[in-house]
Amino acid sequence: MRAPATAGALGVPQRRRSGRTRVRGRDDGKRLGAEELGADLGERATLVQFSSAFCAPCRATRRVLGEVAGLVPGVAHVEIDAEAHLDLVRRLDVLKTPTVLVLDADGGVVRRAAGLPRKADVIAALGEVL
Repeated sequence: MRAPATAGALGVPQRRRSGRTRVRGRDDGKRLGAEELGADLGERATLVQFSSAFCAPCRATRRVLGEVAGLVPGVAHVEIDAEAHLDLVRRLDVLKTPTVLVLDADGGVVRRAAGLPRKADVIAALGEVL
């Protein structure tokens, strides 16, 4: 009888943590180019999204990043299938999907966040680049 209560008590903090977006600052020296992304960098910034096939928050993240890229001139949105690019995932320490990287015009990683981002947070992160 104690096992369900313990599992429930441990599960609530996990759910609370997994729904929150974690943001980190600049990744020292990490750069991405068009060859690695499979798409051109944006003139001013690039939003890179690492996704997986069955990730529901990834679909919502795709929508948010697409809207922001459509609103801000010179910003591109690139989505990368994490499972198909494991070498890149390992090199960039992507631990969960969705993970979003904000790149400057030269491909330098300026910000990164794991989890579903809010539109306002993405725009604020772009403010550091633009």
